[in-house]
Amino acid sequence: MTHIGSAFLPVSDPEAAAKWYSGTFGWQVLSIEDHAAVLQTSGSAKLTLMGPKSGISAQPGLAWAPFNLIAADLDELRERLNQIGGDVGEVNGDDETCFWFTAKDSDGNTLLIADR
Repeated sequence: MTHIGSAFLPVSDPEAAAKWYSGTFGWQVLSIEDHAAVLQTSGSAKLTLMGPKSGISAQPGLAWAPFNLIAADLDELRERLNQIGGDVGEVNGDDETCFWFTAKDSDGNTLLIADR
């Protein structure tokens, strides 16, 4: 079976971004280098935070979400992100598909967070 190994996200400072993602979502920091940081999510996928020294051509502050996050408790995570200034949007969706909202990470990248 094929699965996603890592999602890549542009950030301005890999170490600072790794601390934000680890503190916000509880993910384990696997490595921090000058050019990138790698975190283990609660699933099998990893998140690779690519800094300017990585040569990534995309700039931090993505206006679209390149991946989605699944929250065990959507309301609790929305409140936590709201408390830390995550530019949190309203909850959208329905029972048939999913409920979701958007927020921003510490670099202004858009995050799409869903309940399933």
